[in-house]
Order: sequence, then C-alpha cells, then structure tokens
Amino acid sequence: MPDSSFFAEMALELHAEETLADTLTRIVEFAQQALACDQAGILLVHSRTHLETMLATNDAVERSHELQHKLDEGPCLDAIEGEPFYVSGDVDADERWPRWGAEVAPLGLRSVISVRLASQNRRYGSLNLYSPEHNAWEDGDVEVATVFARHASVAVASAHHEAGLKVAAATRNVIGQAQGILMERFEIDADRAFAVLSRLSQHRNVKLRALAEQLVTNRTDPEFFKLPS
Repeated sequence: MPDSSFFAEMALELHAEETLADTLTRIVEFAQQALACDQAGILLVHSRTHLETMLATNDAVERSHELQHKLDEGPCLDAIEGEPFYVSGDVDADERWPRWGAEVAPLGLRSVISVRLASQNRRYGSLNLYSPEHNAWEDGDVEVATVFARHASVAVASAHHEAGLKVAAATRNVIGQAQGILMERFEIDADRAFAVLSRLSQHRNVKLRALAEQLVTNRTDPEFFKLPS
C-alpha cells in the first residue's frame, strides 16, 4: 500500500491540473502506480441506457464499457446502483456477470475493481481498474482504489457544478435580453415584460429559455410578438 507521502504528492499534483480530463488522467496514472492494474477507465452513467466513457487507457477498457451497455451487466454498472464497490479476481468465472466476463477475459481483463464515483447528492459513475492477471488484488487494494475514486468524484462533481453555473448564467442572460426587447417594444417595465414572456411561453408550449432565445433571434419580426388574446 502506498505511504502518506504518495497521497500527499498526488493531492498536490491533482490540485494543479486545470481541466477535468487532465485531473482524471492523472488519477488513473496514480492508480496504475499504486495498484497492480495495467489498465483503467472511468465510466459516467447518465442513465442505465446512456453511458459515457470519460477515460479509457486502451481499447479493451473501452470495449469493456461497451459490453456492459450492450449486455446490461457488469461491475462498472453495478457499482453505480448496487454496492459502493465490486471486486473480482477472475471475471471469466464470476457468476455475477457471466456474459460480460466471458467476453472481456479474452481481451486481457481478468481481474477488476470497480468503485462508485459519487457526491453526497448524486452518483456519477465508476472508476474501474483492471489487471491481466487472475487474483491480482491484495489486502488493502480496495481501500486504496476508494481513495482514488474519492478524488475522481470531487473532480467530476466540481465540473458538473461549474457547468450548471454556466448554464444558469446563460439562461439569466438570454431571458434578460428578451425582457429588454419586450420593454422597448411595448414600453413596459421589467416585471411586466417577464409576465409577457411567461404568457408567450405557456401559450406556445415552449420552455422559457427556448422562447427567450427565439425572441432574441426574431427581434425584427413583428409576427413573432403577437400576443395571445
């Protein structure tokens, strides 16, 4: 098991990375140094049928994720919805995922640790570590993998939060533009302009932000501003 200096160095280096992709790449690199895993991947799960491979160290890992999507079974998926982690030292003989194991073992993925990526409020995916050897894992390896998963979870959660803030800011901006156009055209105040925008949104069965974007685009078209009676 790595000592405290290893994790201290890792934390400093991860903090220095500027992008989510770079941070996750470094996490996987550290995991490969610390554990007997030749390959690794990070799978994000938006729904049971919508998976995204955020990172894969080779084509076999990419294929492992694809097969779990296709077969609807595997440790990477189960780590999202079941226990916080799953461990196997022989995927080909593991009765929990018989179809998946039979297809990935010939790819050179014979031992796996899958650990959930999650914040307190949301589950994002899984960190998945693979070895070509049978029974590759030692005592304490799951605990070490969990440390890497926590760092990955923080990185993914921060990225989602930042993306959410950007979307919210963009929404406020476009709605503000639409309000300004309505205020000028109809000589009304901001509250009344927002009420008109909401009324148009309901009448046309279009979400408020989408309508605001349409209004800004069609600001010179008088037909667009016809209000429902």
